Amino acid sequence: MASSSLRKSRRASRELALNILYQVDSCGIPFDEAVDTALEFADLSELDIKDNNQSSEAREYTRLLVEGVREKLAELDGQIAILAHEWPLDRQPAVDRNILRVAIYEIIYVESVPPIVAVNEAVELAKKFSTAESGKFVNGVLAGFLRGQKE
Repeated sequence: MASSSLRKSRRASRELALNILYQVDSCGIPFDEAVDTALEFADLSELDIKDNNQSSEAREYTRLLVEGVREKLAELDGQIAILAHEWPLDRQPAVDRNILRVAIYEIIYVESVPPIVAVNEAVELAKKFSTAESGKFVNGVLAGFLRGQKE
């Protein structure tokens, strides 16, 4: 698989994972229902080129992210709470909170994603789906996380 097509597939997965996690977090939709509905109805057809069925790979990676975040939620939230101590989790926009959860999960648990890629993708998600200041906030929190990982 070409690296640009992998990037496109992973970006679509992150956006879909963010959508699912946001629905669960903000709207109270049951986790399994949010996952099943989003994966069933997501239009990922632009990822399928020639004989390469990347939409199924994107769905698999989405599931890996959302189930991983769900499983490690307390750990991820603990990291975010330490790093963003001036912004308690309940005061952070739900979009930002879930972007941070996905990014930190990827940094810790997904070896195929370099940490800088996880950070860059998170910042792009924040710029696209949240407030004007969210990109800076997400970048700052994740930069602090990476500094802590090196110590």
